[in-house]
Amino acid sequence: MMKYSMRGALAALLASFGLAAASAQAPDLDLREGEQVELPALPEQETVPAPASGLIDPADLESWLDGFMPYALAQGDIAGAVITVVADGEILLSRGFGYADVETRSPVDPDATLFRPGSISKLVTWTAVMQLVEDGLIDLDADLNTYLDFEIEGVERPITMRHLLTHTPGWGEQIRALIMDDPERFQPLGEYVRNNIPAAVYPAGEMPAYSNYGTALAGYVVERVSGQSFDDYVDANIFAPLGMERSSLRQPLPEHLEPLMSSGYMRASSGDARPFEIVTPAPAGSMSATGNDMGRFMIAHLNGGEGLMSPDTAEAMHTTADRKLTSVNAMLLGFYEQNRNGHRIIGHGGDTTLFHSNLHLYMGHGVGLYVSMNSSGQGGATGRIRQSLFEGFTDRYFPAETENLPTLETAEEHGRLLVGNYVISRRAHRNFAAATALLGQPSVSMNADHEISLSILTDASGTPLRFREVEPFVWQQVNGAERLSARIGDDGQVEMFSAAFFSPFMMFIPVEWWRNGAVLMPAAGFAGGALLLTVLFWPVRAIARWRFKTPFALSGRQALAYRLSNLGPLATLLHLGGWLWLVMHIMSDLTRLDGRMDGMIVLMQFLSILPVAGLLIAFWNAFVVWTGGASWFAKLWSVVLVASTLVMIWFLIAGGFFQFGLTY
Repeated sequence: MMKYSMRGALAALLASFGLAAASAQAPDLDLREGEQVELPALPEQETVPAPASGLIDPADLESWLDGFMPYALAQGDIAGAVITVVADGEILLSRGFGYADVETRSPVDPDATLFRPGSISKLVTWTAVMQLVEDGLIDLDADLNTYLDFEIEGVERPITMRHLLTHTPGWGEQIRALIMDDPERFQPLGEYVRNNIPAAVYPAGEMPAYSNYGTALAGYVVERVSGQSFDDYVDANIFAPLGMERSSLRQPLPEHLEPLMSSGYMRASSGDARPFEIVTPAPAGSMSATGNDMGRFMIAHLNGGEGLMSPDTAEAMHTTADRKLTSVNAMLLGFYEQNRNGHRIIGHGGDTTLFHSNLHLYMGHGVGLYVSMNSSGQGGATGRIRQSLFEGFTDRYFPAETENLPTLETAEEHGRLLVGNYVISRRAHRNFAAATALLGQPSVSMNADHEISLSILTDASGTPLRFREVEPFVWQQVNGAERLSARIGDDGQVEMFSAAFFSPFMMFIPVEWWRNGAVLMPAAGFAGGALLLTVLFWPVRAIARWRFKTPFALSGRQALAYRLSNLGPLATLLHLGGWLWLVMHIMSDLTRLDGRMDGMIVLMQFLSILPVAGLLIAFWNAFVVWTGGASWFAKLWSVVLVASTLVMIWFLIAGGFFQFGLTY
């Protein structure tokens, strides 16, 4: 089983918001990596080919799930889950596992218990958009400003609805006011999209970079062109036609659905149910639905959009690909490819802080698989359970024919081009959130057999997967199904690469030298150590002089320079420490992104004067030391202080801590 693992704050922020893109392995909202949890192996049974009709034996499927899910939930510390499988236009199996409420031990009922599918909500939004495209009210290639009552500015080329559907508008990550638990802070959709326009980073259409804001904006366009609120439109045109009577994107939930809502937990063992999560960019992830209702939604799309749109519109939605790299998955119009074993599979993943879900449609077989869990669990368990379920289900019922491709002779040459550190295209570019591009940067390495590994793609034990080149700049997982693909520029250097798992919505881009964590992080570590030693030895020296009755040997300008040379490092370290504490405090509970911490953020931005003052002090101290006849060690250490303070400022700039404003 493949496992996706991001380290540090990178994992924390971008692989963690379920309004996110990734499917099974990349929970989108949980900001903690935590300890690793071993899941039970999937039951070792013979592969059961799908019957010619495409149906799966329900008894076999139920037995297979019973051999995996209860143990997986228990070991992952997850309260409950729902799994729905559809085939040939019917719900084949819909099962609840565990509890919807730990305290009352209420079981999960797939027909009555509501879960939060997170970013799978986007498929509802994109369905609404395609309905209006079919009606002639939206042109996929028209400038979005045509439909808005405000202006999207600062972009190199016009952004279109097609760009939103394929996550290529070119915006950076936007996390402010993403999720909250206080209804009083909830912004109406129109207010949110006006006040939180992300930074334009790439020319529209060029770079996949998953965007929750983009989906929210699409929902606002639905409001504008339909003349209805987004919720009213979805209720009337998607939920009602499909009989999805226990589904809603409204926040808070309508009164008749509130008693049916599953509780959400960080860990089941705590028994501490968390408040209902409010997703501010609602069209990107606010949905609540039962497993059976999600089955009805899957059936509609598997049956050519029946009840929602014409077969031609559905076919366009399911097959129109924005393919940036060869031989890996592409983004479709709202869905993304999840192809495996040679079968055409499309779907979406979704996570909030508490709920973690996946939806897969096996288009050539009329089969759909949906899973949702109501706890974050421990050690990223929800990601591994979802991926293991997807891989096991696919390999069991839709196996692949073995194909042994030879390794190319160019493996060493091409592999060396990829070796190094990268940043992901889906990342924050403004303010303190940009620090995630420094911490835990993904890296590519190559072994003696010229096989390459991507640090964040690992197996269940945490060992990086190995890939060998089987086509020019295409690598196949050794003994596995995952693939990597790279695009090389005219200068012979890597422009971007990605794995099939990420490629629909996220690319890996070579990091600039000045932001390269392989250089900057060790340098910052040594610099921070030097500044810390300076601060610590200040009182140690004072105590030693007092203990041995030794007079302070410096006076005048030299004495002042000595004292300030200790205060400067202290000020720099306090500023950096303040930022690190603030970031960890915010990221430990994403609801704090609702604006309540803005005062602290502004204060830390103002306190950027501290490391600048520390640098000026370091330079002045060096001048005094070098012109005042000090010892060789004092001269050397004065240079160390200048260099260390410069490195810390370099780190703060690269991390976005010297940027101002409250757009993040």
